[in-house]
Amino acid sequence: MASGKLLHCVGFCALFLSEMRVIAVEITDPIRVATYNIFELSREKLDQVDDKGQGTHPQLKKAAEILQIVRPDIVLINEMDYDFDTANNAHMFLKRYLAVGQGGQKPLVFPHIFFESVNTGVPSGIDLNNDGKTDGPEDAFGFGKYPGQYGMALYSRFPIVTKEARTFRNFLWKAMPGNLIPDGKDGRPVFYSSKQIEIMRLSSKSHWDVPVRIQNQTIHLLCSHPTPPVFDGPEDRNGRRNHDEIRLWADYLTGGERASYIKDDKGNSDGLDSASSFILLGDLNAEPVRGDLVNQKRVTDLFLKHPRIQDPRPRSKGSMEAAGPELPDYKPFRTHSFGRLDYVLPSKDLVVHRSGLFWPTASEPHRALMEGPNPASDHRLVWLDFDWPRENR
Repeated sequence: MASGKLLHCVGFCALFLSEMRVIAVEITDPIRVATYNIFELSREKLDQVDDKGQGTHPQLKKAAEILQIVRPDIVLINEMDYDFDTANNAHMFLKRYLAVGQGGQKPLVFPHIFFESVNTGVPSGIDLNNDGKTDGPEDAFGFGKYPGQYGMALYSRFPIVTKEARTFRNFLWKAMPGNLIPDGKDGRPVFYSSKQIEIMRLSSKSHWDVPVRIQNQTIHLLCSHPTPPVFDGPEDRNGRRNHDEIRLWADYLTGGERASYIKDDKGNSDGLDSASSFILLGDLNAEPVRGDLVNQKRVTDLFLKHPRIQDPRPRSKGSMEAAGPELPDYKPFRTHSFGRLDYVLPSKDLVVHRSGLFWPTASEPHRALMEGPNPASDHRLVWLDFDWPRENR
């Protein structure tokens, strides 16, 4: 892990924040945490600026305005390009969009950013989709047309404990006991050869455990964006990978023998300590009502029924009025037109005050931010307000 690419806003951001006249972080109760998949937040879009250097891309301006309306203290952005040469894209989105008032909203400034490399678009060097070629987007360690596409960034008002952060980008799929790799063994369909399996990484982007320090407490942000369980054949290689990417977190939280196989990119093993507070967040590409079954079970059972996780079940009226099938426990909880894909799930020791998702009704303000041309995203921002039990403060 290159220390130069762990962006803590030391130097550049110190000067930037000074220019913004931000003096200190105000601690408020409760703390708001959010996740937002901003559709293809690419470098190409980030580079569209006016003569003052402020961002002009209409989609990103809308997405930034939504973030300024919701005003999270911590937010994970999915689908942000990771630029391997400078690792500067996360700062560019902050400086050109979030720190500039959009639509009359107040700017947002995050002194701390965790922005690390991902597997998407990184060439594997071999043919991973069995089409006879080795240079396509499906031949990368994670689907992507170029290195870093569909990456992610974590923004925080509070200090990130970088030295204790764990990433699992290089963890091999085969190293997970009982994995679902379609290798023709134990009744599984045949797709991947032994040569392919030797180099296949589990995480399509990466898995991050990022500790954030809030006063005298530490919260672990468990960040990921598993591959969509579609765009494959009867072997269901993407569905199986999505399941096992999510299972990694389930085992990580269960701990003990179940987590003994897990090794991070620094070579450290085991899961999250049972006494640690955490929030699992990101676009998990897993739907609890319409999602596919794997081994006759919903993939979402791995986290929605995990004994350490509580589900605040955020909902919106806007989703209720939008088109879609009338299924039990479905429409009000959607974060995407297909269903509930994005999650902010706290550990059971945390106190949840409120939760929700940004999906205004047709008669509510800011509805235009979600509509064309250039809607903010095809996903909805999800948030919750939490605190620790009073005796732990």
